[in-house]
Amino acid sequence: MEEKRNMRNVAARIGRFFRENRRMPSYGEMTDLLGVRSKSVVHFWIRKLVEAGVVEKDNAGRLIPTRRLFAIPAVGAVHAGLPAPEEETVGDLVSLDEYLIERPDSSFLLQVTGDSMTGAGIMDADWVVVERDRPAKGGDIVVAEVDGEWTLKYLRREGNDFYLEAANPAYGPIRPQAGLRLGGVVTAVIRKYHP
Repeated sequence: MEEKRNMRNVAARIGRFFRENRRMPSYGEMTDLLGVRSKSVVHFWIRKLVEAGVVEKDNAGRLIPTRRLFAIPAVGAVHAGLPAPEEETVGDLVSLDEYLIERPDSSFLLQVTGDSMTGAGIMDADWVVVERDRPAKGGDIVVAEVDGEWTLKYLRREGNDFYLEAANPAYGPIRPQAGLRLGGVVTAVIRKYHP
């Protein structure tokens, strides 16, 4: 358990270095970063991180970060109803990329503007993860081009026709006049709370 905790600490320091410098640290920089004197200790931790899939080595032996390098600890669950006894369990690391994005090669992010989807929990300034190759079905939240304008709405079906519907009663349905083209299906919403 102690080694796992230490490995998370090492990964967090390397991840912080990568975010700040947009590159992996050299082995020499890692001695300072990890607070050790010997490069053999650095080699030990790198071997452990490679085994855990947190970093990889390319053909030239250079370190490459994986998504797990930026993972954060999942420590359990919290009850959202009446207060429950505190129970913190140390779980695995969770990479938000892996959790939110199932197919990164066909996904992209869009920032939402407007309030037409508030009833679906999508607010102005949120980010949505959109998967472009996912087949859309009625009831999905989609990014669509309707009559030359892009929007984010529910996809609805009426007989053989499709139309778009907001999740806010202040907005009426959008029935395409010239055409409807889907850009992708929303698979996740990201909201950052500021103190």
